[in-house]
Amino acid sequence: MRVLHVETGRHLYGGALQVRYLLKGLSRIGIQNHLAAPPESAIAKESRRDTILHEIPMAGDLDILFCFRLIRLISRVKPDILHIHSRRGADLWGAIAARVTGVPSVVTRRVDNPEPAWLCRLKYGSFHRVIAISDKIARVLTSQGVDPDHITRIHSAVDRSRYADTCNREWFEPEFHLNPDQPVIGVIAQLIERKGHRDLIEAMPCILDKHPETRFLFFGKGPEESALKDLCRDRGVWSHVVFAGFRGDLERILPCLTLVVHPARMEGLGVALLQTSAAGVPIVACRAGGVPEVVEGGVSGLLVPPANPRALAEAIDWILCHPEDGVRMGKNGRCRITSRFSVERMVEKYVEVYRRLVEKNS
Repeated sequence: MRVLHVETGRHLYGGALQVRYLLKGLSRIGIQNHLAAPPESAIAKESRRDTILHEIPMAGDLDILFCFRLIRLISRVKPDILHIHSRRGADLWGAIAARVTGVPSVVTRRVDNPEPAWLCRLKYGSFHRVIAISDKIARVLTSQGVDPDHITRIHSAVDRSRYADTCNREWFEPEFHLNPDQPVIGVIAQLIERKGHRDLIEAMPCILDKHPETRFLFFGKGPEESALKDLCRDRGVWSHVVFAGFRGDLERILPCLTLVVHPARMEGLGVALLQTSAAGVPIVACRAGGVPEVVEGGVSGLLVPPANPRALAEAIDWILCHPEDGVRMGKNGRCRITSRFSVERMVEKYVEVYRRLVEKNS
């Protein structure tokens, strides 16, 4: 079987990382993968060894020429399946390319924010199968007019083996200029409004009043960075926050964190949550989108209402005051990831979708 994958992401996290997991898994079972990706993107660099790579320009929803580039690529590759993995124009132009070429097509939807119903039906109605990475996303699509029989839910996954190591504090503390054994809270998310960093910053004075040694590490980049730094200064918490940027070595960092906070107001599922649980670290997160499908409240972490700094502060305070319960939650999260969110399980489910479409088209 030959599958042409399309991924527009330039950095190897979130959805692009999921595509990388899938490509490796499919390659191991003999499926021939072709990947269309932006030139010099991280996933293109990482996928050269086990994927036939096609680097083509991708400039978003207004890039009508991308549609023609993709049609030409489909004509050359002649895939059994076209799999669109992202938005940024790939879903819109990919839908048109799929319809023009008649190739059995799949699109994976990773975000839970609603779109105009007419646009949703236009895009997703052109694909033979829509993959939702959480029940929440499936419900959003259904509410916008996508036929529920047209949707399959396949959870994202995490490579558990990457997060099996213990913390090396001799490396960790100097790396982030930390004092020995102080509580360290991580936030792993793009610096964009819907990820809720502002809510956590508003909660920090209350947290620091009870736990003054706590440090917060923000991992990620985005357009909100300057505004978030200003807010930290305004709230008097600047000296307690490190903006660490995008890191490709989370497997070294996560085991050293006291807990991870995910204050997102909207979230498809949350790959960072999967990584955190794989490392055995407890989580405080908002009850938004697909998050409750990853974090079991009171078992692998604590869930609070979105956009509620006071509830965030109370939940973080509870875990900092009950470290043994935090350790227990981290262990429970690791067990949950092992049973429900393995790469092998994700690959099997995608292969099942591919085979059904190929058989139906033959």
